[in-house]
Amino acid sequence: MPDREKLQQQADIVRQQLIDHPELPAEKRAALEELVAKFDVQLQLEPATQTPSIADDVNRAVEGFELDHPGIAGTLRNIVITLGNIGI
Repeated sequence: MPDREKLQQQADIVRQQLIDHPELPAEKRAALEELVAKFDVQLQLEPATQTPSIADDVNRAVEGFELDHPGIAGTLRNIVITLGNIGI
């Protein structure tokens, strides 16, 4: 599967996890929603115009979810790997 499709699939997984975890605090929910929006933007950009800061944002999100929501953190780690494969 091409990396861009993989990123789209992983963004969809994060969306589903938002649905599956209504107990997430509002601030964490908002952070994930913002990341998913950034993924959508990145998927529309050409690789040459993409910004590496999204990978940093995802890494920070992993730290915030690692203890309380390891499943979400694992999905976010996969996204970091996919972003690296895309060259972001």
